[in-house]
Amino acid sequence: MQIMSLVEKIKSSQNTAFSFELLPPLKGNGISGVYRTIDTLKEFDPKYINITTHRSEMIFRENDKGLYEQVSVRKRPGTVAVAASIKNRYNIPVVPHIICSGFTKEETEYVLIDLKFLDINDLLLLRGDKAKHETGFVPTGHSFATELQEQVNRFNDGYFLDGSQMKVIDEPFSYGMACYPEKHEESPNMETELYWAKKKVDNGAEYLVTQMFFDNRKYYDFVEKCREIGIDVPIIPGLKPITFMNQLTVLPRIFKSEIPEEFARELRKCKTDEAAAEVGVEWCTEQARDLISHKVPSIHFYSLMATESVKRVAQQVY
Repeated sequence: MQIMSLVEKIKSSQNTAFSFELLPPLKGNGISGVYRTIDTLKEFDPKYINITTHRSEMIFRENDKGLYEQVSVRKRPGTVAVAASIKNRYNIPVVPHIICSGFTKEETEYVLIDLKFLDINDLLLLRGDKAKHETGFVPTGHSFATELQEQVNRFNDGYFLDGSQMKVIDEPFSYGMACYPEKHEESPNMETELYWAKKKVDNGAEYLVTQMFFDNRKYYDFVEKCREIGIDVPIIPGLKPITFMNQLTVLPRIFKSEIPEEFARELRKCKTDEAAAEVGVEWCTEQARDLISHKVPSIHFYSLMATESVKRVAQQVY
């Protein structure tokens, strides 16, 4: 029996689908926090849950001689294990992130093998961010998400990195990739952004998920331009309700997402994070309502530090 892919489930949904993203717990913590997030949001029938992947970072640590040395630490291990745990406990489709940043091609291949053993067939392929100690992105394996895509395609065809052929070819991975309605920070212009979005789709991406945005017009304009150049896959909008006052400046700086002046003006009036969260919920709710009225296939929520806000938005629109 052929397994229905994530994008097929979204397309078959009569209404705008709901999904969200979560982080694996920090090293040394249990998985209970992950379960609490899912328990908070599962009533909205998530079609899938994304699980982020994090690279190792270089930090300075004091050794037994009292000297500081640079060591590599991965603060959030366990993406594959968390995915398996969620699938087993909730029977909700899981979509682990597979990233270039900080991973060799061989490490990626072993992750793909492990996911096959677990019968997890949906992925989100991303380049990932640069390391905090680097001034620019330095590849460990692949330099671009499209190169990672080529490895996954080759794996789907039944070949390992060394060219040897698999004895058993299982159900191929189905995957989506990222897109940027306001342009990736490294794209010189919007035309280049559209070029890479189309290349991802032409090479097998079954859907695209946007970076967070706060102005729906930017999403609609981006989708229109994508359709004009032949991109016909679902383009899933990504939303995040603002929950802290400092996100007025932090989010545009980190994610290059412009905050409309009407929204920014209301956030500037806030004297507490609680007040900012209220404004964030109101704005995100109106965004979601408008997107649903335009019959978007799905809305994906970035829930980091915003689980309760996402719940309040979902209660009003789903």
